[in-house]
Amino acid sequence: MTTRDRADRADRGDHADEATDPAGWLDPGPFLRGVAWRDGGRPVRADPGDLDRLPWDIAERCAVPVGVRLEFTSRGTTALDIRYRAALPGPGDALRDLAHTFALWHGGALVEEVTAAPQRETVVRIGVPGRRGRFTVHPPESQCPEILGLRPVGGSLAPAPRQPRWLVHGDSITEGWWSTRPAHAWPAAAGRTLGLDAVNLGHAGAGRGELAVAQQIAGLPADLLTLAFGTNCWSRTPFSAPLLYETVRAFIDLVRQGHPDTPMLVLSPVLRPEAERTPNALGATLGALRTALEEAVRAGIAAGDDRLALLPGLGILGPEDLADGLHPNDAGHALMADAVASAVREARFLDLP
Repeated sequence: MTTRDRADRADRGDHADEATDPAGWLDPGPFLRGVAWRDGGRPVRADPGDLDRLPWDIAERCAVPVGVRLEFTSRGTTALDIRYRAALPGPGDALRDLAHTFALWHGGALVEEVTAAPQRETVVRIGVPGRRGRFTVHPPESQCPEILGLRPVGGSLAPAPRQPRWLVHGDSITEGWWSTRPAHAWPAAAGRTLGLDAVNLGHAGAGRGELAVAQQIAGLPADLLTLAFGTNCWSRTPFSAPLLYETVRAFIDLVRQGHPDTPMLVLSPVLRPEAERTPNALGATLGALRTALEEAVRAGIAAGDDRLALLPGLGILGPEDLADGLHPNDAGHALMADAVASAVREARFLDLP
């Protein structure tokens, strides 16, 4: 059996009883989920052939494999070895103290966590209970780990069945900032609830309606789309309300060039107390920007886009659900996940349980 035959067999869901090399390591590719693009073998969150059109902050954040995970089923496996390489934080690196934790989930619940010191290349072992169904491993994200191989202990693995592909674009809130684990970020939590392959295209510091990003999203396969940006249009790069209205219309139109019939949910900015009634450099409050974004979406629906839906963000979170006045805490991410999952179900976009 060739390596390609094994990969094809594995991606069909057959258990990988044969290893891809004499040491027993399996190619991780068929097991990876949440992948948008690859730069060589490394998952990235922007088109590596189109980086020169992107602002530097987006290009930088897209190297971090946010939302990328391993999903598998197990037969007789008692543990899983994961071989990976990661960047090492320097002495003054703000990320140095973040837990380098691999988390195993099953049936919507955390099963086990293993925390290890970052190393350039090493192996971590995580126990696998004897259960049926889908297992998910969320690697740590902060040191950009690249998964090099998987090795079952005492049994066999198969890639979990493919799920509908959900592209989620936004800013640092979508990227999951201030969630204590990658699995707690609202796209990851909503993806578990809905049974979707969530692909996280949140870009911290960005999410300003960059039209090059819209064109890149248009080129990706998707069964469902969600856009969730706007708060960075208040401060980081100030927008007026008319400018945001036209930007949102243009962004949706460009995405629609690649996805004319794909269901799309747009989430307007959630609560940001300091910004709600405070004018930015162009005189727009976040409340006015939110209204402009929502009006742009409603205009698209009125123009005949019956695969477009709006979820107003104000009211999903209260001040107690914010970790720093801007980003949700774990409870806030859970509330956002519930709101988005409910909106997707109510829109009847997909055949969901």
